[in-house]
Amino acid sequence: MLSTFRPIRPLVAGRSSPIPSFYYSRLRSTESLLRQHVTRSSYSSSSSSSTQSSSNPSDASTAASSRPQSSAASTPNQTMPEGWEDNADYSQITAFSQLPHRYFGTNQHIKINEDFKEAMRQVLWQFRAPIRYAFAYGSGVFTQSSNQSAASVAQSFSPHPHPPEAVTKWQEGGGKIIDFIFGVSHTEHWHSTNMRQNPHHYSFLKSLGSYTVSKVQDSIGAGVYFNPYITVNGVMIKYGVVNIDTICRDLSEWNTLYIAGRLQKPVKILRDDPRVRLANQINLMAAVRTALLMLPENFTERQLYTTIAGISYMGDPRMNPRFGGENPRKVANIVDAQLPSFRQLYVPLIENLPNVDFNDSRVPADQGWEKEAAIANALSSSGKAIPADDIIGGLDGFKLQQDMDPKRRGNMVRRLPKGFRQKLYWNYQKKFQIPGSAFDKVIEEATDEDSMSIKRREGGDFERRIGTQEDIPEAVGDCIKKTISWPSTSQSIKGILTAGPTRSWKYLQEKRQKSKLGKAQKEGEQEAKKKEE
Repeated sequence: MLSTFRPIRPLVAGRSSPIPSFYYSRLRSTESLLRQHVTRSSYSSSSSSSTQSSSNPSDASTAASSRPQSSAASTPNQTMPEGWEDNADYSQITAFSQLPHRYFGTNQHIKINEDFKEAMRQVLWQFRAPIRYAFAYGSGVFTQSSNQSAASVAQSFSPHPHPPEAVTKWQEGGGKIIDFIFGVSHTEHWHSTNMRQNPHHYSFLKSLGSYTVSKVQDSIGAGVYFNPYITVNGVMIKYGVVNIDTICRDLSEWNTLYIAGRLQKPVKILRDDPRVRLANQINLMAAVRTALLMLPENFTERQLYTTIAGISYMGDPRMNPRFGGENPRKVANIVDAQLPSFRQLYVPLIENLPNVDFNDSRVPADQGWEKEAAIANALSSSGKAIPADDIIGGLDGFKLQQDMDPKRRGNMVRRLPKGFRQKLYWNYQKKFQIPGSAFDKVIEEATDEDSMSIKRREGGDFERRIGTQEDIPEAVGDCIKKTISWPSTSQSIKGILTAGPTRSWKYLQEKRQKSKLGKAQKEGEQEAKKKEE
């Protein structure tokens, strides 16, 4: 029996000529694909057409990353060419064809239900101001609890006034506000256009004009301007506006880890940009390396993904029990419910790293095995967590092993994002008691080569010494907290200005409620364990 199929819309940021797309059907009994090429008439977008065109590899990535596939054999090769990171200069990228290869970064396009994805894209079409890059994230898109009863208790009512059917089905068991990030080229122009169209989205700051709004956005916190509790197309959303340059800088340098941290977890990219895709691949590789420095020689997938997911919450004031702003089990809930999506995001990277590998006889030999559970979820109309029995390897996933050789460890340290790596260097300068002049020489030797250099970024004696320290998990964690703490705190304070007092208070109360429910869930689990013992 053939399953229902729908056309896949290419990821485009601008109006263009008719773009070929596809209709796909899945023959469940034989697990084979039937393809029929059709031509779909052009559809519009308010953003500039210079970002992408019908010949863009973005279209290929859409087909590769979002259409249902029944076998791993149809998965495109995502192997990354050797040395791509050494000259990964996102500022020189203007088209997808300039990326290392056609399928580069398609692991970032997490599979979800097509109808729900289309409903979110329709939200974007309602904005006249040009959005060049966009993704949806959070519990409104990806469930953050494998315990469905807990999820439904968390929010048994829907915040959406008149949601499309696809949203209602996907959020079955409890409606959630859908969070968006919009990447824009010119902050002041964007807000000027949006304030004319949607003045009700803004707080009292709109009376000061788009120049002031853009200054508040760019100069305070992490460079993001949030408008919460906004209804678009019958859907309640929160959207953050951020400059494309700010996104790329954070992804490649980790100067705040605000956007980078969100993109280290599964998100649904709705409009792609070649610069961001390249910078985000750097970010994801850095997340894996950072986690490896914090993990022992042998670990599980679940431990790896939990470490990665926890990066963005270290130093976040909302995780402080005194404030009670976040569910204390948030990281564990995210990984428990989204392990298949984490696999789709990170397994292609793990397979390209020379110092870590799966050490488990249960790992399938087929290419693309990491996508199977995600494909099954994409075919479902509900966004509920996939049952543990249906996940290959279970909730702990497969076992992995990393090479603890000092040279390998030193290379990982050397390839950490520049801004973050500097903090780690300063930490160990104090511990090793390196004199200032000698340390300056170390820093000079570790300075990133210019974009024309072909020299590989390899760790020296200093990096190898750092990589073999017993306290490196704590040192790395300390650097993460220092990176996140102030931008996250000031961003939260800025939220009072951008959202206004009323909406800010409402947001805080909802976060506190989630925190209480999370504590109750944690206590319940502890009681259950005691009874089992």
